[in-house]
Amino acid sequence: MPDGILTWNAIFDDHPARVASRRSIETVCRKAKDEWLALYSDDALIEDPVGPSPFDPQGRGHRGRERMSAYWDGTIATVDRIDFTVDASYPSGNEVANVASMRAHLPGGVQIQTFGVYVYRIGDGGLIDSLRTYWDFDRAMGTVSAER
Repeated sequence: MPDGILTWNAIFDDHPARVASRRSIETVCRKAKDEWLALYSDDALIEDPVGPSPFDPQGRGHRGRERMSAYWDGTIATVDRIDFTVDASYPSGNEVANVASMRAHLPGGVQIQTFGVYVYRIGDGGLIDSLRTYWDFDRAMGTVSAER
């Protein structure tokens, strides 16, 4: 299966949080788990999506490398390809909020599209301390379709 595609329609400059977010998305598109984990601090928190979901029933997020690795294995690793389109990107302080859509290509030709806001916060060393994503799980499930 080929790598996923990142389409960046937003402004792109050297804002550190924006750069870190783009690197994170690029590693997801390439399904490069070890590179992705290396972009995050040891105590980083992933909330994808924020609040309770089938990926995180208690809505506490996935904190630390071990839990982030398990999150990857239960989500990103289960799909054949992930394509991202970032339409807007708003940096502020040590954070950036990206308005984006993500299309997951699952085994058997099934696709799911998610529309959301992806907020990355970096620490002093430039590593990502948190990723908080805001998207509607039920709406995403409503987009399930078969590839043609």
